[in-house]
Amino acid sequence: MQYRASVNKLTQPLVDQLINEADKLRLDVQTLACGATIIDAGINVLGGLEAGRIITEICLGGMGTVSLSHTQYTENWPLTVNVHTSNPVLACLGSQYAGWSLSHEKYFALGSGPARAMAVKEKDGKPAPVEALYKELNYKDEAETATLVIENDNIPPVEIVEKVAKACGVEANKLTIIVTPTSSLAGGVQVVGRVLEVAMHKAHELHFPLENIVDGMGSAPLCPPHPDFVQAMGRTNDAILFAGQVHIFVKGDDEAAEKLANELPSSTSKDYGKPFAQVFKDAKYDFFKIDGMLFSPASVIVTAVESGNSFRAGKLDNDLLNQSFGA
Repeated sequence: MQYRASVNKLTQPLVDQLINEADKLRLDVQTLACGATIIDAGINVLGGLEAGRIITEICLGGMGTVSLSHTQYTENWPLTVNVHTSNPVLACLGSQYAGWSLSHEKYFALGSGPARAMAVKEKDGKPAPVEALYKELNYKDEAETATLVIENDNIPPVEIVEKVAKACGVEANKLTIIVTPTSSLAGGVQVVGRVLEVAMHKAHELHFPLENIVDGMGSAPLCPPHPDFVQAMGRTNDAILFAGQVHIFVKGDDEAAEKLANELPSSTSKDYGKPFAQVFKDAKYDFFKIDGMLFSPASVIVTAVESGNSFRAGKLDNDLLNQSFGA
């Protein structure tokens, strides 16, 4: 696989839109002393669904489209986040995947978005598995500006901001960091908007050849926000686990396509069957104790483009969704 497009260049118009329409989108934009731009999408301001939609497109490296619509495929939750990209591997794994672990003193966050493709680092800038992923993708972005999205309830300390700029190889005044709390409306959209990304990540974990994934789209119901972080995080995950739908188009034979379809759904995980907040609690709030195969959409279709055959697996679970969302 070889990619020439720059995910940071592609997202810059979307970043400019957030800045230029900050009042309209209920965002706060500030410039730190080091010169970096911070966009607050729900900490000290309300933010909103449209801001979350644009931020999700930024997370996708400007290589995807995100829309909000009303559908009736779930009983009580018609508002739906729809995601499509004709370059799902680079958009989802090369940009959207939250693979950059950042910490300073008591502040910890995961970074996602196009800046990852400039730093190609994990664990505070030290070599880690994410580098292997970029080697597999055969991609490293080069651009004059960098944009990172952080899911957190607080603005990152300047030490993290400067660390990100250094890792990306840009001056701080060329860096934009967007912060979206999980409990905010914008944060809810950008997490639910990972419905296709989790399918890409699981396909990679299942050792399906990434070069054979040629297109994809997904949708999931937008969850109501919750002021408690664990509950908010649980709802965003459950939207995907219990009602996420993904359609992936792949090259290769029917056998491989059918195998991928059968292994992708969240219901194949041993931890499936309870709202995620309860799963997290049962794991004593340790993510590493949760089966990694749980993080995937509820229902999938895999189409083998060379034969024209499609394979379906998984199911929607309205009862668990209602339990999680508080219906």
